[in-house]
Amino acid sequence: MLINDPLIFYKEVTSNECILGIDPGTKRIGLALSDINKKISSPLTTLEKIKYTDMLGELEKIKNQYLFGGIVIGNPINMDGTIGRKSQSSNSLANNLVRDMKMPVLLWDERLSTSAVERMLIDADISRKRRKAIIDKLSAAYILQGYLDYLVINL
Repeated sequence: MLINDPLIFYKEVTSNECILGIDPGTKRIGLALSDINKKISSPLTTLEKIKYTDMLGELEKIKNQYLFGGIVIGNPINMDGTIGRKSQSSNSLANNLVRDMKMPVLLWDERLSTSAVERMLIDADISRKRRKAIIDKLSAAYILQGYLDYLVINL
């Protein structure tokens, strides 16, 4: 089910399962995982833009390996709070994953997440080539960590 309330989403994911974070992009999709205590997110991998059915197969493999029980998807709402094309795409992905993965999905506001991660990588003097290779999975971890930090404050 697509859940709008972050605390209800938390209750839907069982205590022995981690959470998958997704940073959906037009060219690449970043993935991250939480620990089972839902305190720390870690970058996992980046999928080059592939067909939805192929991505679903990859997510099923990851689910079997890491046993995640819910998905947090970055939702790039416009700075003025309106829903743009990228946000509509995230909503569509969320609805498809609810249908096909049969688990709770939460859309999480990710305004400026990729910019924040890129600034951190530039400050760390990471080369442009290396940044391109890791930014999507780091952005997914940043988005997921934002949700996990919300839980610390609100539980």
